[in-house]
Amino acid sequence: MSRRKGSTDQLALFPGLDEPEREAVAPAPVPAEVAALGRELPSEVRLGGSTWSFPGWRGLVYDGRHSESVLAHAGLAAYAQHPLLRAVGLDRTHYAPLPARDLARYADAVPAGFRFLVKAHEACTLARYPDRPRYGAQRGQENPLFLDPLYAAEQVVAPFVAGMGEKGGALLFQFAPQDLGGAERFAAALGAFLTALPRGPLYAVELRNRELIGSAYAAALAAAGACHCHNVHPRLPDVRAQARLAGTAGAPATIIRWLLGPGMTYETAGRLYAPFDRLVAPDSAARRAVADLARDAVAAGRPFLCTINNNAEGSAPLSIVELAREIVAGIS
Repeated sequence: MSRRKGSTDQLALFPGLDEPEREAVAPAPVPAEVAALGRELPSEVRLGGSTWSFPGWRGLVYDGRHSESVLAHAGLAAYAQHPLLRAVGLDRTHYAPLPARDLARYADAVPAGFRFLVKAHEACTLARYPDRPRYGAQRGQENPLFLDPLYAAEQVVAPFVAGMGEKGGALLFQFAPQDLGGAERFAAALGAFLTALPRGPLYAVELRNRELIGSAYAAALAAAGACHCHNVHPRLPDVRAQARLAGTAGAPATIIRWLLGPGMTYETAGRLYAPFDRLVAPDSAARRAVADLARDAVAAGRPFLCTINNNAEGSAPLSIVELAREIVAGIS
């Protein structure tokens, strides 16, 4: 799986968490209307970006001009002061496990109600390592750690629990497009994996193979008390259709990643939308669908967590403002 998200690569931006960061980052002033939206948006609705380190968010999230590296190291606390940014994605953990002490540093930077959507190490979810240079000698080989609950429990779940505590909104197992043996076989393997993991954390599953989202998959999630992570992505059906197929009405939470607009690739969107300071391609259909699921969650008393990529519409903070408006308007 390549690191082509059209957004800041957290792996590259954290070469040394132990190095002191001397440049302070302050939050941008918040417009009165956005502050009011923050007061009206239900507390169980948590919206955020896929990550936080974008110089183009100057004036939207950050006050002053800062590099990506500075924002990656020192921007999270300022980001979390925005009244609508109550969550964020953590992608760095997808490429290598992090110790609890590093995860705790993220958790310590944000207020109590803030939540992280943390990706599990991709070794848990790749049946075979892709034939790409970054996998070295493992490229093209079967992965012995695929759906290994012992590895996941020790290297992924334990640090997540110890480091994040209650701020760990969900631990996300993201399955890249690949041959997973068909819907029934995959669901059986996934169910065995999830039920063998330690109880306590909220586990979420994200798929790119649309044919896997169905009754067998829904049953496996339900049996483990896990969630489907809906995603707005050209490879997948509308999130409302995903909710029906995955049987998410009784899930412990509603989780969404709004990633990419119709007909787009990450590379194209990243090129067209940078520096991510305006809405270039508003997607009102996706926004309505996400807002519908948010209102359903609120009505059911279910936590709602949605992270948005810059590549969805051009600027995650501005997408979040528009989504908050849509949600609040439908509740009022």
